[in-house]
Amino acid sequence: MIVVVFSGSRYADWRIADKKRVLHGFRTPGINSYIQDERYITQLLNKSNHLINNAEKIRKIFFFGAGVSTPERQQKIEQIFAQFFKHAKVKAGHDMEASAKSTFGDEKGIVGIIGSGSNAAYYNGRKLLPNNYGMGYILADEGSTNWLGRQLLKDFLTGLMPSSIREKLLNKYNLDRRSILERVYYNPNPNLFLTSFADFIYEHRDEPYFTQLIKKGLDIYIRTYLIPLSENYPDSVFNFTGSVANNYADWLRELSAEHGLHIGSIIKEPVQNLIKYYINKN
Repeated sequence: MIVVVFSGSRYADWRIADKKRVLHGFRTPGINSYIQDERYITQLLNKSNHLINNAEKIRKIFFFGAGVSTPERQQKIEQIFAQFFKHAKVKAGHDMEASAKSTFGDEKGIVGIIGSGSNAAYYNGRKLLPNNYGMGYILADEGSTNWLGRQLLKDFLTGLMPSSIREKLLNKYNLDRRSILERVYYNPNPNLFLTSFADFIYEHRDEPYFTQLIKKGLDIYIRTYLIPLSENYPDSVFNFTGSVANNYADWLRELSAEHGLHIGSIIKEPVQNLIKYYINKN
């Protein structure tokens, strides 16, 4: 049995396969080794009947997630999983690697993520080439649901959003200055709070305030990541994963075309392509 996991900050998507056939597909809360400790991750694994019932039979696990960008973080995930899946060989990698394999396979190109976080890199068909991106939800994540949530809350607190939008927010969420600052600066997992507004933003995406906000985020993302990469690797195709890239694909293509960038495939969740990739490799 093999397992493929792709985890963002909000959710982790799992696939369990045996004899080249997918047996189970399910979702758990996200796993992020930067934010969560061993106890939290172990408790999360113990809440899934699919994992408990198959733990002894699983032989290979391929985990990809936000925050798994250094050998230390990879080792942390591998050790925690190895204690739970006692007969499995565990390989942990960055979510960018998963996006590259799920959209390019063994071909080369530039891969981008715009989901709960954001990033981009050049993939040579075997591995991602290093760059200075991927600084996380405080310093970066331009255009992501985390970034959109930050801007939304900032406009709410400073009175820069239309009154009609403010009223809709207050009708849906229990928001005030004290609770917002508490959840951002003092509560655990503030990134989950910031990304929790993603569905609300998508629901109201055609209102001018939100259209402008989303396009602003995408434009900053393109200028920060895509244009420098296109200059270093000219004529490359750009493939994407992530909810923002998928939900606002037309705007992403439109804004990219203004800079002469060619967007290839865009998929929301890479896990289905990933399990196919590894089924064929094993």
